[in-house]
Amino acid sequence: MKPNILLIGGGGHCKSIIDVIEQEGKYQIAGIVDKKELIGSNVLGYQVIACDDDLPNLFQKYKYAIVTVGQIKSNRLRVKLFKILKEIGYKLPVVVSPLAYVSKHSSVDEGTVVMHNALVNVDVKIGKNCIINTKALIEHDTIIEDNCHISTAAVINGGVTVKENTFFGSNATSKEYIEVKNFVKAGSLVK
Repeated sequence: MKPNILLIGGGGHCKSIIDVIEQEGKYQIAGIVDKKELIGSNVLGYQVIACDDDLPNLFQKYKYAIVTVGQIKSNRLRVKLFKILKEIGYKLPVVVSPLAYVSKHSSVDEGTVVMHNALVNVDVKIGKNCIINTKALIEHDTIIEDNCHISTAAVINGGVTVKENTFFGSNATSKEYIEVKNFVKAGSLVK
């Protein structure tokens, strides 16, 4: 039997993660945790069963959870939710789309989601609570620190260090062997 998992946040990013979890087939989605006023509504057929205040009680029944709040303007909510889940004792698995490629010579830490058609090459280290979004390319010898969002079709070239809490926009490309931090606008070239 597949372990049950709670999805924390019911917006657009949650829909994308639902699709990845369904495709991966390792977990059964138990329900979504969102704002109190959304309890009873549903996202792609999965019910919003609780709000953040219910997380300690839900832990009696469910041991796995994943943060499904996106990260565009700020990652504060993602980071806060990740910390709350860890303090309660939830296990935050790595979720990888079967349509993604992650080299066996790379590592991905807890709570990180690797979306469809992402490519993680050799000797890459990806931290906790990251989003490696659809079609992102992360080249060899790269370090992605905790709480980063590497957006759709972004290219991180070899030997780059992406510092903690960085947002790297869609279709942005980095030069190799540099350090990237804070906010990278969509479509930009980072030298």
